[in-house]
Amino acid sequence: MATEIQVPQLGESVTEGTIGEWLKNVGDAVAVDEPICSLETDKVAVEVPSPVAGVIQSLGAEIGDTVEVGAVIATVEEGATGAATGEEADRKEQQAEDGQESRNDEKPAAKSPPASDASQTLSPAVRRAVLEHGVDPSNIKGTGKDGRLTKEDVIAAGKAKGDPAPASSATSPAPAPATTGERREERVKMTRMRQTIAKRLKGAQDNAALLTTFNDCDMSAVMEARGKYKELFAKKHDIKLGFMGFFAKAACLALKDVPAANAYIEDDEIVYHDYVDISVAVSAPNGLVVPVIRDAHAKGFSRIEKDIADFGSKAKEGTLTMDDMKGGTFTISNGGVFGSLMSTPIINPPQSAVLGLHRIEDRPVVVNGEIAIRPMMYLALSYDHRLIDGREAVTALKIIKDAIEDPTRMLIDL
Repeated sequence: MATEIQVPQLGESVTEGTIGEWLKNVGDAVAVDEPICSLETDKVAVEVPSPVAGVIQSLGAEIGDTVEVGAVIATVEEGATGAATGEEADRKEQQAEDGQESRNDEKPAAKSPPASDASQTLSPAVRRAVLEHGVDPSNIKGTGKDGRLTKEDVIAAGKAKGDPAPASSATSPAPAPATTGERREERVKMTRMRQTIAKRLKGAQDNAALLTTFNDCDMSAVMEARGKYKELFAKKHDIKLGFMGFFAKAACLALKDVPAANAYIEDDEIVYHDYVDISVAVSAPNGLVVPVIRDAHAKGFSRIEKDIADFGSKAKEGTLTMDDMKGGTFTISNGGVFGSLMSTPIINPPQSAVLGLHRIEDRPVVVNGEIAIRPMMYLALSYDHRLIDGREAVTALKIIKDAIEDPTRMLIDL
């Protein structure tokens, strides 16, 4: 009995997606709820699971095809036994064609490299990386969903192996680099997510009156607090105490005093919020995503840090959902983790303001009339000048700066 696999509901107002990669091919065995493909939407990449156990009978779309919700993308022969996958399947098929199956007992065919169970569902990108780096996937611990290997896992294993260049002993030597000065170009279709990111960011520039105000912040007090309490914090809450919790709480103070920075324009109206949902910019394999810490104004440091850690893990594994990124009234983007000294972040529509964090570096500053070396960070607040006046933007950023330089303010609501 054949069972059709359809494109599932992808979230409110999302009607279609793009086939990112097939995790199963025709003839592969599949278990109940095992992913068969990765589907890219405007915001996230989701995996489509099989509702039954059996064998993939047919695939109804190619990588890069756009498919609508409800469309049939594959069929599964329920209860059937799957054929071998990968190189082993190719070997057996070739043996059958050559009439050599009967000689297997006398002269075993050459075996492919050992493979673990996880390798049976390697994505095309991971398979290519395995061949390029000449590593054994059965010896690599996967960090993806359900322990699956990711491309990054394979690349890391190749580097740890110490190979000077990705190569396989079973392949012929690569030709020497061309010496004729030939230049090459490669055209790669933009993913749906990257297209959406491009449209939204360009739309923000076209539709908003963007302006950025800067300030610098002495991180001494926060770093001292982290150093003093990080072990107790981790022991009690089972999570590390990071900087983002401090900035999230400081932002809540600022947005309370400057409500325009927590509002947005809708047609000819201004929509104000009596709550703070902070969008946190997170780097994912497919691009920048912004999951939302809901009711940040009502959460403590531990809950905020746990939410951020969960979002980071989900982003790495590609398991963020549409609900994780729905809404948001204010955004914090931390370019400092990549070494950025200063930037002008772009607002996340329809929001009206975004806080940009940067790297911490020791700089000479004047303290009480004397020059001292302090750990300093540049802060940037980009805002929509149609709604937020310069005075309000500067005031909001100054409140954040003061709260970070004197964290006690966050405890007594100053």
